[in-house]
Amino acid sequence: MDGESTQDPFEANLDGFRRYLAGERARSEHTIRAYLADVRSLLEFAALEGDKELPDLELGTLRRWLGAQSEAGVSRSTLARRAATARSFTKWALREELISVDPAIRLQAPKRDKALPGVLQQQQVNRAVSSLEDAAEDGNPLAVRNRAMVELLYATGIRVGELAGLDIDDLDPDRRTLRVIGKGNKERTVPFGVPAAVAVDDWLRRGRPAVVTAGSGPALFLGARGKRVDQRQVRSVVEEVLHALGDTAATGPHALRHSAATHLLDGGADLRAVQEILGHSSLATTQIYTHVSVERLRKSYQQAHPRA
Repeated sequence: MDGESTQDPFEANLDGFRRYLAGERARSEHTIRAYLADVRSLLEFAALEGDKELPDLELGTLRRWLGAQSEAGVSRSTLARRAATARSFTKWALREELISVDPAIRLQAPKRDKALPGVLQQQQVNRAVSSLEDAAEDGNPLAVRNRAMVELLYATGIRVGELAGLDIDDLDPDRRTLRVIGKGNKERTVPFGVPAAVAVDDWLRRGRPAVVTAGSGPALFLGARGKRVDQRQVRSVVEEVLHALGDTAATGPHALRHSAATHLLDGGADLRAVQEILGHSSLATTQIYTHVSVERLRKSYQQAHPRA
């Protein structure tokens, strides 16, 4: 009897869903791990409820699964993600004829928490960049790299994974644009300004040649040993820079993405242009930054107007 026929049905369902997420949906490994953890939690809960086979899964079980997590203190944002995972899983199972009725089709997710993202003030960005310029003056290759990475993150609003995945050929210095591969392997072109162009050129002239090795390949940004920089290294650099400011609660590379989007809108950029730059599939995702801009405007008004 071969291994396929003796595989636990529970694990077989997870393996099938994994292949679907990786192959047809082109999800990242990080996203796949999160989806599978959610589905494993759901199926284990369902088994305790008596739904031991996939066709036994009912809407009531799904609702009680989410309810139990809510009582345990799980945030509304996480609950909404897990509800979306459940709907994706049962839709896949129906297509694969593992179930005859989709129990999650009427599953309602709780509304997400509407927390506004952390945004840097323009003078804070200027201070952060100045500190990086000072650190890079002596030509330390990693300091030169750090300046280029932060400048590029803020100039373009790209995600940290997109930055780490950049190759030298993705850079068009003459047109000052990047070719970026985003979520779902969607390609987009993103412009950047003169300060970022200068910082990246400095990295290519002084920094990268000092750490490049035969195994570096085409990666734009490298670590100390010449390998492609990873997301953890990028996050560490940005968090250190923001922590050194001492006057912001904004943390991590996403703070630079949020700041880039908000500053573009503050400067009069069209919402759809910002959507294209950020690589959002839905305009609704980009619209949160209009809320951020309005909130900043409201605070400025209250601080400045004598009858606010």
